[in-house]
Amino acid sequence: MKNLRLLCGVAALALAPGVSHADEDRLSGSMSFNHDAFFGTNPFFGMAYDMGNGNDLTFYGISWGTGAGSEWGQWTEFGIGMGFEAMDGALYVNPQLGFTSGSLLSSGAAGEGVVGDGIVPNLTVNLDDNGWEGQLYAGWYKNLQDTAEDDGTTLEYIHYWLNGGRQFGDYFSAGVHFEELRLSGGSNVDSQDGYQWLGPYIQVAKDNVGLRFSFGTDLTDDSDSFSQNDFYKLQFFYSF
Repeated sequence: MKNLRLLCGVAALALAPGVSHADEDRLSGSMSFNHDAFFGTNPFFGMAYDMGNGNDLTFYGISWGTGAGSEWGQWTEFGIGMGFEAMDGALYVNPQLGFTSGSLLSSGAAGEGVVGDGIVPNLTVNLDDNGWEGQLYAGWYKNLQDTAEDDGTTLEYIHYWLNGGRQFGDYFSAGVHFEELRLSGGSNVDSQDGYQWLGPYIQVAKDNVGLRFSFGTDLTDDSDSFSQNDFYKLQFFYSF
């Protein structure tokens, strides 16, 4: 989805007093209100600053603490990256480096929330080409601090998704979404499946605003995974 994970470069303006109106026109932003079967509500906010050389300076923020993240020290993610177009503008590629604050990665949600709980190298690639749409996201959530007790553990996760579909008519599109979350390890824990979601999505969008609903099944064995829900995800997005 072209506007779903647009990230931001607002810091470039904050560091430059007396920015002209022409410079302000280089700034674009987006927000996405997301709610799914595992994380609950996790709104995303971002902006991108056009650097004038074909690249964007991008920042983003995710408020995980409004969903399941409220039990992880009000888990919060903030990051910075660079965005650029490829394949004559059909692809938008955005490598990023994020940082979390909270307790999930640093103590397995057993300790207090800390700034710099973890680091999140990640990549987003958006497709928008002649009615075809799609997105790839992949991120590695690795602890930066170890505040776990002697019998506790830090945690690491791999989170990625891939979706693609076709627009039909002026306002509608549909496609397929696959997403996986996996506990990849930690200081005192083995890897474990979280979920592997697979199913269709339907989307209604006009100009810079849209609504998407994705649903389906979890391919993992519930007895061996830490998520037992079916797959359902609701997204409202807006760009400006």
